[in-house]
Amino acid sequence: MAAKKLAIVLPAYNEKEVIEKTTAELHKLLNEMVLSDKISAESFILYVDDGSKDNTWALVNALNEKYGNVFGLRFSANFGHQNALIAGMTHLTDTDVDYVVTIDADLQDDPQAIVEMVDLANQGKDIIYGVRNDRTSDTFFKRFTAQSFYKVMSALGVNSIPNHADFRLVNQKVLRAFSAYQEREMFLRGIFPLIGFNEAKVYYARAEREAGETKYPLRKMIKFAATGITSFSISPITFVRNVGLGIFGISILSLIYIVIGWAFGRTSAGWPTLMVSIWMLGGLQLVAIGIIGEYIGKIFLEVKHRPRYIIAEKIGE
Repeated sequence: MAAKKLAIVLPAYNEKEVIEKTTAELHKLLNEMVLSDKISAESFILYVDDGSKDNTWALVNALNEKYGNVFGLRFSANFGHQNALIAGMTHLTDTDVDYVVTIDADLQDDPQAIVEMVDLANQGKDIIYGVRNDRTSDTFFKRFTAQSFYKVMSALGVNSIPNHADFRLVNQKVLRAFSAYQEREMFLRGIFPLIGFNEAKVYYARAEREAGETKYPLRKMIKFAATGITSFSISPITFVRNVGLGIFGISILSLIYIVIGWAFGRTSAGWPTLMVSIWMLGGLQLVAIGIIGEYIGKIFLEVKHRPRYIIAEKIGE
């Protein structure tokens, strides 16, 4: 069997501090895999510059001249991490590339796990997920919120892989199936388990970020979680409806109780009860409007059919 051609796709946004070290490590890994006949000598690294404001793109150019197998796509603006991943995979769909690995440019995900991923792919697996075997490198807050997110997703019926981010290997069959998903607000961690095919997992320990800043601060994490939930489930709307029905039922019972009390002359001013009811119902209505608005907003974004990203420049073919 001929060795398979592998492409490693890395989204990069302001990664000047780590990109040279990352490239050197991945280039060494590719050479080792070529020497052991695991992959073709034509395998390469593809950076997707997500509108970086530093000299990340200039470094990609320099790395292309230095190694020869480092290529790049540069966005015209910052379109987001998920869109950078989509651009890399879309660019390689229906090409002579056999396997595509996506991994973050900071290499907190262990690149050595790619070797095991390729072995599993050569054995016939279509999607191989990189899964963290522990979260000790995270803060308590991030660990707690991440675990809570996966539990919520599971409770909502969304098939996701706990402790899996965007470190995965897919083959051309999966890429072609993925190309049929055209929604603009795409949650990749839920899409790929939905695609199916033969799946496997590779477990690894996640390292600390060596340099640069995280690209997922709290604000983006919350937005990312909301996108994941609303992209795959209408359960939040159903929940609000059920809560509304429950409160309506309680209000009917309260009305009956008040009427009976009035009939027997046991009435009171009821000021505390009145205020609590107003605040509770008012808050519930605002929450309900907000949740419904989130879904309407997603419809608004989808029906405009704007492009997910714009590629301004390429390095290599």
